[in-house]
Amino acid sequence: MRVFVMMMMMMLMMMMMMLLMLLVGVGVVVLGSGRAKGYRPVVIVHGIFDGPKQFRMLSRFIKQAHPGTEVVTLALYDYMSSLRPLWQQIGGFSRALTSIMSRSPAGVHLLCYSQGGLICRALLHTLPHHNVHSFISLSSPQAGQYGDTHYLRWLFPERLKRNVFRMCYNNFGQKISICDYWNDPHHRARYLARSSFLPLINAERHHALAQHWKENFLRIRKLVLIGGPDDDVITPWQSSHFGFYDGQENIVDMRNQDYYKEDGFGLKTLDGRGGVELCQCSGVKHVAWHSNYSVFTGCIKPWLT
Repeated sequence: MRVFVMMMMMMLMMMMMMLLMLLVGVGVVVLGSGRAKGYRPVVIVHGIFDGPKQFRMLSRFIKQAHPGTEVVTLALYDYMSSLRPLWQQIGGFSRALTSIMSRSPAGVHLLCYSQGGLICRALLHTLPHHNVHSFISLSSPQAGQYGDTHYLRWLFPERLKRNVFRMCYNNFGQKISICDYWNDPHHRARYLARSSFLPLINAERHHALAQHWKENFLRIRKLVLIGGPDDDVITPWQSSHFGFYDGQENIVDMRNQDYYKEDGFGLKTLDGRGGVELCQCSGVKHVAWHSNYSVFTGCIKPWLT
């Protein structure tokens, strides 16, 4: 009889353990489902000569990795319209992003490619109540562009890099988006005086709103800077990591740039609190960043939570 009772008790304990495991399993499923619904929306901003269709694969990567995520690729100033002055574009992007943020109280992620990375950074500076959690800059010339690329040859076929400043640093040139971030290290005085975009958002030229812009920028939790040596468009490629040429075309890295050391727009502060991530990938051409799965898994996915 005692043996029978002991066997029954053991069977009962086993059943209780199985029931407990089942309940825990259900709990994991429910938790997973809850997290899927809790992913922050991802807002994608395209680059020069791009539009939403170029980002379908990236959108698919995000939705497969984080089911239920809302992914919005803003269909503004795309393709040829991407050549319009950046401050003009920012007005439209600002209204669209504000609308998305208003229905996303937990915040959003900004994932911005090439020229779009500069547009997004200007948005972060100029929107005082934004709730952007992570800003992912995908092969974007954050420190400027200075190089002979196929884009440049198409726009200025008779003006290679040493002469582009003549076109860009005047009222006419500042009506073309690429001139807004053309940074000629041999004509720095002209760049600082005549360029109406990049010297302002990089706090290289003083302006009355600089402190407010810095405070707005520092609302983000994470800045992810992605780039690599085989890009073939962003020149120098280190510009995607806030590095750039000095007057002799030697590379000066991010932490040795004046705008970092002086903390003009908040980059040093953000870095000091662990908010800056640099991701370098070899073997990726400029047009392939947004469709490369390794780039997505290694440099983008970890920050879209």
